[in-house]
Amino acid sequence: MVSDIHLAFDHPEARAAATSSEMPHDRISLRDHIVEVDIGAFQSERGVTQRVSFNIVVELTPLTGPIDDDVDRILSYDRLTEAIRIELDAERMNLLETLAERIADRILSEPRAFRVFVRVEKLDRGSGALGVEIVRTAGQAADRASQMSAPTPHPIVLHLSAAALESDLLSTWIDALEADPRPVIVTVDLPTGAWPKSATTLTQRRIDLLAIEQNAWCLAGRDARCVVRASRTELDWAMKNGHISVWAPSKMVLDATHRPTGGPLDLVEWMAAELSACEVIVIGDAAQSKGAQRTPSVPMRSVPLGALSVLS
Repeated sequence: MVSDIHLAFDHPEARAAATSSEMPHDRISLRDHIVEVDIGAFQSERGVTQRVSFNIVVELTPLTGPIDDDVDRILSYDRLTEAIRIELDAERMNLLETLAERIADRILSEPRAFRVFVRVEKLDRGSGALGVEIVRTAGQAADRASQMSAPTPHPIVLHLSAAALESDLLSTWIDALEADPRPVIVTVDLPTGAWPKSATTLTQRRIDLLAIEQNAWCLAGRDARCVVRASRTELDWAMKNGHISVWAPSKMVLDATHRPTGGPLDLVEWMAAELSACEVIVIGDAAQSKGAQRTPSVPMRSVPLGALSVLS
């Protein structure tokens, strides 16, 4: 009896060769490409980098006609390292599986890419390499792309100051949000009064984010139409299905590779830009940091605390 278990630990090139058809494809590969990455689901992995190794093999559809030593007729090796760089720069990820999937999809968007093997391994989490390997074909990538091709929603972002959260007009504003055909995301300010303070900036940032989320849950408790959502996936689903979301910022902020700084209003403007919002409406005087950088790409307007109408 012949065992193929050795292939599980061999380079993806061997896996590709062992599973090829009678008419094998040309292949290009990337071996032992190591990058310092902030990745991982454990708290001890956040805010630090670890070495991650990438091994990739791409099978190519046949080329018609001679190559003629023309670099524009081939799939460049640079496209493999570029796919890794783009996906690492887009978002901080918890799982190697997610990273491998996104790299595979990006590579398979290349015209000649037929099948891709992606192996991603952490090198600093133990005495050996801990990793994942996936195999994807162009057809699978196309199916996922078609499922995700729905039009991008452009929500209204309504920011409630601490005073607005306590207003008797809160239900009136939510009635208006519910009646508006556009998708809506509600954001909230820091609470009034005191909350815990830390001696370090990093831990204080976490505490402040949690304080904002406490206000979000208080709003959800006042009105069942306001549902707290933390991830981009949850927010996208709610927008596409006509539900009002209250943003809990911790996950998106901490998972971002380019994180916003400053107070709640800075967070709101960053999120609005990330989700391609059409407008940010601020009710009342919102907390903000002095000298903070603003995101100029999303229009913002202020509405007095006593206004009956908040949507234009």
